[in-house]
Amino acid sequence: MKHSIKFAAAASFAIALLGAGSTFAHHSFAMFDSTKNLTLTGTVKEMQWANPHIWIQLMVKDPATGREVEWSIEGNSPNGLARNGWKRNSVKPGDKAVIVVHPLKDGGPGGSMVTVTIDGVRVGNAPD
Repeated sequence: MKHSIKFAAAASFAIALLGAGSTFAHHSFAMFDSTKNLTLTGTVKEMQWANPHIWIQLMVKDPATGREVEWSIEGNSPNGLARNGWKRNSVKPGDKAVIVVHPLKDGGPGGSMVTVTIDGVRVGNAPD
């Protein structure tokens, strides 16, 4: 009995450590260049309101080619955004959007969301 309690305690501790490591790894924003802001103008293809972070897929016209490029934009958690005035339907497919992001360091079509404006109205009340 005494051994099973020690084993259960050790197993619980090990599981907690494993979970903590993945949590810290998940929250790395090292791939984004937080020293730069990039303004994207386009049409929302999709908004994924899901934990741990929302995602907005934005179709943006490439000025060099004239073709539409799909940008993947990572936002905050749904809970954090809701505390700042967002709702599940604040951003919908077909919306005309201007989104300011911290771009990916590798220059790919993605970024970390800074602000979102839909049809001229800013979404949420978070500061810039």
